[in-house]
Amino acid sequence: MLSGAQLMVALDMTIVSIALPAAQADVHLSDTSKGWVVTAYTLAFGGLLMLGGRLGDMVGRRRAVLLGAAGFAAVSVLGGAASNAAVLIAARALQGVFAALLTPSTLALLTSVFPEGRERAKALGLYGAALMSGGAVGLVLGGALTDSLTWRWTFYVNVPIALVVVLAGARLFPDPPRPARVPLDIVGAILGCAGIVGCIYAFGEAGARGWGSPVIIGSLAAGLVLLAVFGVVQSRVAHPLLPPRVLADRNRAGAFLTIVISTFAMLGMFLFMTFQFQDVMGYSSLRAGLSFLPYVVVAAVISTRVTGRIMPHVRPRVLLVSGLLVEASGLFLLTRLTPDSGYTASVLPALLLFGIGVGLLVAPIMSTATTVSDPADTGIASAFVNTSQQIGGSIGTALLNSVAASASAAYLAAHAHASDNWATVHGMTVACGWAAAVLVAGAVVVAFLVTADPPVTPADTGASS
Repeated sequence: MLSGAQLMVALDMTIVSIALPAAQADVHLSDTSKGWVVTAYTLAFGGLLMLGGRLGDMVGRRRAVLLGAAGFAAVSVLGGAASNAAVLIAARALQGVFAALLTPSTLALLTSVFPEGRERAKALGLYGAALMSGGAVGLVLGGALTDSLTWRWTFYVNVPIALVVVLAGARLFPDPPRPARVPLDIVGAILGCAGIVGCIYAFGEAGARGWGSPVIIGSLAAGLVLLAVFGVVQSRVAHPLLPPRVLADRNRAGAFLTIVISTFAMLGMFLFMTFQFQDVMGYSSLRAGLSFLPYVVVAAVISTRVTGRIMPHVRPRVLLVSGLLVEASGLFLLTRLTPDSGYTASVLPALLLFGIGVGLLVAPIMSTATTVSDPADTGIASAFVNTSQQIGGSIGTALLNSVAASASAAYLAAHAHASDNWATVHGMTVACGWAAAVLVAGAVVVAFLVTADPPVTPADTGASS
């Protein structure tokens, strides 16, 4: 149930994207406002996550999950019924607001429901599979709904999922004791949220506006300055929004870094493979979405059936490093793509490897990132898991897209008679090579950072013997 709530939030990052061409004529979206349908959700979600995590601690995590899911369903109806661009964009922004409330408490509630050990490892594996595969599921579902029904069902599909979460969760979700009430760090919330929004906006719009755009330079500079001030404020106030101890722990820092790096590469891979399927191979939106299914299935199976079993018996860094390196091997395979490459021989092996890599690392990421000494930090640590994902995805999409565009332009300049497809695929392969190198470098850093022992409890030891 909790994983279903997370899947609903994660798939909404991509499900609407694939339906935008069909929605554009219906609600009179301009090319500029079309981009804001995606950006509004990303900015609201990423910018408010830390505040949402702290609010969940204050009002109760069970209540935050139920309120978040109910609100998400309501604004999804608003988006599906939108008759103009303003309503559609507003609905997407409100989806991001409720997702920021729902998501941190979902993970915090899950860690309180399942005791540390094998059962928690399995639960975190399922949750992590939903988190890391949600983008691909969104592409599959978005293509199917748009082709078979209408684009509006990419919004309406959230309603039954949210209703199940609310109705079943009201009876089944526990209500763990709330941490001692502390004042909300308003200044920290404003600085942190504004800083993250500035950075995510800059990276998200850099591909369209160019890195030299004054808007991009100004947004990135403002975001970084605000985050620097936020860090100073957090070290000096009595009740910080993000206690420095949450990031100071080397194991949690390694887990957060793993999320950033993996999502950096993953969303870049989704972007390039969507181009490869639709623009180069001529797939329909439905067929392109279905082509990602092997990745989704493998990631889910490995994370729940394999990682959940071995995680209590090996150090987290073994799984984290292995996962990053397997992901890198998948991207290295994609560097061999050409416009004539087939799906089965050239693309499928890379998707399967990437799915294995994601399946290996999601559960240890969640476990390591949310293991805190002070229960009051669980919500904010959970929020930073998703904040790291948003940051990694935004940076990956922007930087890898820029690398691909530059490599494509250089290829056309060097090959005067080359077709656009050859230049496009060349750019994508170069970007995949850089993404793979980032994964390998990240694996080395994570190997030194993460030193935690396996999450084995006495009960697990007795059960295994």
